[in-house]
Amino acid sequence: MKISIIKKSRKITILIFWVLIWELCSLFINQPLFLPSPFEVLKVLMTLIGDDYFWKSVFSSISRVILGLFLSIVIGIIIGITAGLNKFIEELLNPLIVCIRAIPVMSIIILALVWFKSYYVSVFTAILTCFPIIYTNVLHGIKSVDIKLIQMANIYKVKKKYIIKDIYLPSIKHYIVSGILMCLGLGFKVSVSSEVLSTPKYSIGLNLLNSKSMLETSELFAWTIVVILLSFIFEIIFKNYIKIMDKET
Repeated sequence: MKISIIKKSRKITILIFWVLIWELCSLFINQPLFLPSPFEVLKVLMTLIGDDYFWKSVFSSISRVILGLFLSIVIGIIIGITAGLNKFIEELLNPLIVCIRAIPVMSIIILALVWFKSYYVSVFTAILTCFPIIYTNVLHGIKSVDIKLIQMANIYKVKKKYIIKDIYLPSIKHYIVSGILMCLGLGFKVSVSSEVLSTPKYSIGLNLLNSKSMLETSELFAWTIVVILLSFIFEIIFKNYIKIMDKET
């Protein structure tokens, strides 16, 4: 208990340190248009929170991020397991995965603008960005499974579905969790970037664009902090969920 309190105090101290650095930089530059003070940004953020439009924008963006992440996780797990169990499929998909990784996010967004309505642009971008991460982690997880367990299961003629359910899935669990944690922050980043160009009616990205157009730097910082906080909150929720699941098992 005491160690936990010390860790939390240390994190708060580190946060205060960087806020002070921000404040000192703001005072040194002395140009709110370029770098507003943290207190001014906080004041703007409090004003935004009291507006219904703020919450509509936040929840709309969250819904797109969740949909994109969910689909990328499901597709990544299914295809990753399939490729891990079949060498030909892995080799067949390898050029595609390499290409997807190499494509700049901006190119994906522009293509999505041509192909989809504004609402689905960020969803598509999140899928195409996060899918290779989940796929690769699952693939490595499958390959790390102890071959002796598989050989034993084959000797006793255990059905394929039980081998996948009772041997492969428990073995790749940590790889999936690691992939999802990487995708949580990345998902918010690319989704909001997509919204800046696709400008759906209610979105954080649209508000970022409007703030930039109106030269409201404090508001731009406020919306950026919202994205960071959302990513942080979802990461904490997911980590706590995993801890609860581990205790139950």
